[in-house]
Amino acid sequence: MKNILLNIILGISILPAFSQKDGDTTINRKDALKIFFDCAFCDEDYTRQEVQFVNYVRDRKEAQVHVMVTSQRTGSGGTEYTFHFLGQQEFKGINDTLTFISNSNNTRDEKRQGQTRSLKLGLMKYVARTPLAKQINISYSIRNNEEVKEDKWNSWIFKTKLGGYASGEQSYQRSNFSSSISATRITSEWKYEFDIDYSKNHSSYETSEGILKDNRHSESIDGLIVKSMGNHWSTGGEFEINSSTYRNYDINLTLAPGIEYDIFPYSESTRKQLRILYMPGVEFNRYTDTTIYNKTEEFLWVQRLEMAFEIKQKWGSVSTSLSWKNYFHDWSINNLNLFTSMNVRITKGLQFSLGGGASLIHDQINLPKGIATDDEILLRRRELATSFNYFFHFSISYTFGSIFNNVVNPRFGGSGSYYIMY
Repeated sequence: MKNILLNIILGISILPAFSQKDGDTTINRKDALKIFFDCAFCDEDYTRQEVQFVNYVRDRKEAQVHVMVTSQRTGSGGTEYTFHFLGQQEFKGINDTLTFISNSNNTRDEKRQGQTRSLKLGLMKYVARTPLAKQINISYSIRNNEEVKEDKWNSWIFKTKLGGYASGEQSYQRSNFSSSISATRITSEWKYEFDIDYSKNHSSYETSEGILKDNRHSESIDGLIVKSMGNHWSTGGEFEINSSTYRNYDINLTLAPGIEYDIFPYSESTRKQLRILYMPGVEFNRYTDTTIYNKTEEFLWVQRLEMAFEIKQKWGSVSTSLSWKNYFHDWSINNLNLFTSMNVRITKGLQFSLGGGASLIHDQINLPKGIATDDEILLRRRELATSFNYFFHFSISYTFGSIFNNVVNPRFGGSGSYYIMY
């Protein structure tokens, strides 16, 4: 039923009217449904202009309906947007879920139109229980059924990209060129992803001692094949072939099978997931320069264990991943990596965000022998020895005032609408 409604929604128009007399009753803005629209990637200005029969509140606890939108990529390169309608106050326990799927060829305008149509459709069951329902008119046009044709590409999606940039001034120049080719095929049973990437960077700096130049390039080919084994298990494998002047690799080849278990069903992945992935494998390296271990090439056995947790709820979201990698011939050569992010609505108007990551690095088997020169250090021409790295950010914000925020006014631009480059 939901799919049928989503198909006909393309022709739906919902016409609100305010301050209209209905017998002896005046329908005003105060009678409109209060919603908290929780979508970080939606065009909220467009939504407010197109959906004017509700009140948008800043605090989720003031809302009668919390609309939480999540997304995930589809096999065709598009995006599936899931609208979770969560009733609150007098609508507590009245929930619903609708989806809108955009394809890779949709423009930004087409995507926001589809998102807005799904929002309108999902809100109707709540609006119908408010005084404003008498001022809502719904109409639709039935579209001719399109002929279903066989997919000659068999679900394969290909993408190519060429890009570059250049910048400079009297004593400094920098340029970059990159290209990529990708092929993907995603079905409910299988997942195939293949990528080829190339990047070249050039920089030059004029100093009192002459001109310093930095030329770097990297190439990579990688692939992933995954087979679904039910609603919790999957198995597959990946391969990677890399070359990098920065990382001292003429060739870095990795081949690893793997198995994954998600404690929550994969069908709930847009709201919550707790995945455990184990991948043993083999690695072959040929180095540009002799390494600190006096190697020019070597064949190694390696393993990787990853855990990832993510949850999105009305109060906010949490995402954490932990990964461990080590070489079998010497377990002291290892790498431990932690990343986390959190966005929490503490109370009315008060929101706290933090994120960061850290790594304990003891697996730099590729470092070239010898001491890095000042030029290599300053220009980051090559990877440098380190036992750790980290980053961290946080923010806390408090907003107060009117709980309603319905008006869009684009005059004279606004924050982020333009900038000056220095």
